[in-house]
Amino acid sequence: MGDKLRLMLGDDHTLVRHGLRKILEERPDWEIVGEADDGRSAVKKALALQPDVAILDIGMPLLNGIDATRQIVHKSPGTKVLILSMHSDETYVTRALNAGATGYLLKDSAGKDLIKAVTAVSQGEAFFSPAVSRLMLDDYMRRAAAGGLTDRYDTLSDREREIFQLVAEGRSNKEVAELLGISPATVETHRARILQKLDIHNTAELVLYAVRRGVIS
Repeated sequence: MGDKLRLMLGDDHTLVRHGLRKILEERPDWEIVGEADDGRSAVKKALALQPDVAILDIGMPLLNGIDATRQIVHKSPGTKVLILSMHSDETYVTRALNAGATGYLLKDSAGKDLIKAVTAVSQGEAFFSPAVSRLMLDDYMRRAAAGGLTDRYDTLSDREREIFQLVAEGRSNKEVAELLGISPATVETHRARILQKLDIHNTAELVLYAVRRGVIS
């Protein structure tokens, strides 16, 4: 595939956008097709340009990054969203995932992890800054120890657990089907049942659940 990966940046700080652009432009097969300095124009540009990945700051004026994500994902389903944030607490991460973001990158690790994050998100794989994964895992362990967490994982069958891990590792339905010797349609049925049993709504939440559960690291 000779097409370039098309990216869009949304951040109200010009210096931050320049810094991100500089890192992203190191990849000759990537192209920044647009920039926005507030949430409203980020939505407008994403819908007009249909980028593969929109990288959005969580705290933009006029419309915050989470609400902008919700609109972009709803109206331009081909666009994956990577949230950039200074906040590592669970409330922000959960809200971003519920809005449809595929990744959550802390600004202080953007220099190190941006390329990795965009690569993962562009392929439909969830990405979390290591500090966020650790925080979510710690929070899970705390709630489990306090007995405030009912763990639905135990309700999964052996086959569902196998599929759960493979999906969490970022494998497609087709790959899972080939590995287990079943049809992609059967994988999809299992996958839907897993999401329903665990009360989670998308692959990003599934990956986070798998990290919390210690199924993947």
